[in-house]
Amino acid sequence: MGVLRREWFLLASYGTALVFFEYRHVLLLDLGDPTKLALMFLWLFAVVLGSSLRVVAHAEHLARRLGEPYGTLILTLSVTFIEVMSIAAVMTHGKENPTLARDTMFAVVMIILNGMVGLSLLMGGWRHREQAYNLQGANSYLGVIVPLVVLSLVLPSFTQTTPGPTLAGGQQIFLVLVSVGLYAAFLVTQTGRHRGFFALGDEEAGPAKRGREGQPVAVHAGFLVAYLVPIVFLAEQLAVPIDYVIETLGAPAALGGVLIAVLVATPEAIGAIRAAAANQIQRSLNIFLGSVLSTIGLTVPAMILVSRVTGQSLALGVEHTDMVMLLLTLAVSVITFASGRTNVIQGVVHLVLFAAYLLLIVQG
Repeated sequence: MGVLRREWFLLASYGTALVFFEYRHVLLLDLGDPTKLALMFLWLFAVVLGSSLRVVAHAEHLARRLGEPYGTLILTLSVTFIEVMSIAAVMTHGKENPTLARDTMFAVVMIILNGMVGLSLLMGGWRHREQAYNLQGANSYLGVIVPLVVLSLVLPSFTQTTPGPTLAGGQQIFLVLVSVGLYAAFLVTQTGRHRGFFALGDEEAGPAKRGREGQPVAVHAGFLVAYLVPIVFLAEQLAVPIDYVIETLGAPAALGGVLIAVLVATPEAIGAIRAAAANQIQRSLNIFLGSVLSTIGLTVPAMILVSRVTGQSLALGVEHTDMVMLLLTLAVSVITFASGRTNVIQGVVHLVLFAAYLLLIVQG
C-alpha cells in the first residue's frame, strides 16, 4: 500500500489517458476558445511532464542500485524515447512541419549544453567551489557529440544535392548508419572495458558498495515502463493544441520544438542539478552529455525513418543565428570540459549563452 500511495500519479496518468481516449473529440474540439486551449494544453503538458519526472525518479533508483553508467544510460534512453514519441506525434498530426525535428533537437542541445550545464556548474561551484570529474569520460562524450551535431544539424545547410537545409536519400541513409554506429560504439566503450571513464572515485565500485536497500530492481524497472506507456498516447493528444497554436494562431514554427524540448529536458535537468548540488558532478555530467548524445545519435535516425515512412519532408540543417549559436556552444563546451574541474565562472558563461538563445527566439 505504501508503494501505491507513492505512485499515485500513475493513476492520474492512466486516468487522463482514459478520459482523452473516450472524449477526445469533445475535449480537443473548438480550440478557438483561448481558455479551453490553455486548459487542454496545461492539463496534457502537466501529466506528461509529471510522468516523465516519475520515470526519472525510478531511473535514479536504478542508478543507485546498478551503479554508473548503467543508471544514467537507462535515464537517457527513457527520455529519448519520450522525445521521439512527442516529435513523431506532432510531425504526423496536422499540416506538414518539416522543421519540427530540427527545431526540437536544436532546442534540446541549447537547453542542455547551456541552460542545464550552466545551472549545474553554477550550483555546484557555488556550494563546493571546484568539482572534479573524469576528464577521459568528458572527452569521450564530446568526441562523439561534436561530429554528430555537425553532421546532423550543420552539414545539411551546405549540401547541394537537394535545395534548402535537407539531405538526399543516400545522404540520409549515411547519416543514419553513422549516427547509430557511433552511438553503438560509444555504448560498448561506456559499458565495457572503459566503464571507469564515466565514474569517479568509489563510483567505479558499481552496485556492490550501494547495498540492497529499497525496492527490488524489477519493481523500479516495472514502474518506469508503466509510466512510459501512457506518455505515448498523451503525446499524440498534446500534438493537437501545439499544432493549433502554430498553424492557426501563427506562432513561430520553432515554438513547437521548444515546447517539446522543455518537456523532455526538464526531468533530466532536475536530476543533473540535484547531482551537482550534492557534489556528484560526474553523475551530472553523465546526465547532460549523455542526453545530448542520445538526442542526436538516436533521435535523428528515428526522425529520418518516420519521415521516409510517412512521406513527409525533413529539414535538418540550422541556419543563420541558430548556426552561430550552435557552433559557439560546441566550442565553449569543449573548453569547459577540458581541465577535469569545474567552477562558477564556467556556469555563468553557459547561462549567458542560454540567455542569448532565448533572446534570439523572440528577436532573431
